[in-house]
Amino acid sequence: MTRVLQAGRRAPASGETRSAVVFLHGYGANGADLLGLAEPLSEHLPDTMFVAPDAPEACAVNPGGYQWFPIPWIDGSSQEEAETGMRAAAKDLDAFLDAFMVDEDLLPEQVVLFGFSQGTMMSLHVAPRREDPVAGIVAFSGRILQPELLEDETVSRPPVLLVHGDQDDVVPPHSMPEAAEALQKAGWKEVYAHVMKGTAHGIAPDGLSVALAFMRDKCGL
Repeated sequence: MTRVLQAGRRAPASGETRSAVVFLHGYGANGADLLGLAEPLSEHLPDTMFVAPDAPEACAVNPGGYQWFPIPWIDGSSQEEAETGMRAAAKDLDAFLDAFMVDEDLLPEQVVLFGFSQGTMMSLHVAPRREDPVAGIVAFSGRILQPELLEDETVSRPPVLLVHGDQDDVVPPHSMPEAAEALQKAGWKEVYAHVMKGTAHGIAPDGLSVALAFMRDKCGL
């Protein structure tokens, strides 16, 4: 049984929804943490709705925030608990995307997944396993979960933009080339990457500018 994800929304600036960006937040945060990015993006994407669900579980180490799944080296959970949580969250996110697209009368090719950290991990895990490809994946400061399974389990290959700070001390910067290699091995033709120089675990202005260009040029928003 899937859990219903609660989500904040920002309506398109034009008043007409032709596309959507789904923000997926990091460990211990919430949907509102990324929904603020709609402010600078909506000026350039006037027909785009922005939606940001909260992850399904209260965060073990930050009760005011949420987690997609436990992280053993942070919260003391087991690897089995982390994997079980991830699989459950993937089903929850799939159900959320299905319902959201029906409610807003959107096709998958009109929807971009925009993840940060653990939200990127969810984006890169869920989107390739969906039958109909989304418009694209913007993947900030994350990594690919279970890369050894990606090639066999991939169903669709939307364009992917990987963005990472070279000073990230939470998710190591080498996670970006490792993700690119796993995607290419699994048959991706469109994998793009950008390094945010001097940036720790966050989203810098240059990274957001590259993400905007990717969403307009490669995803058709």
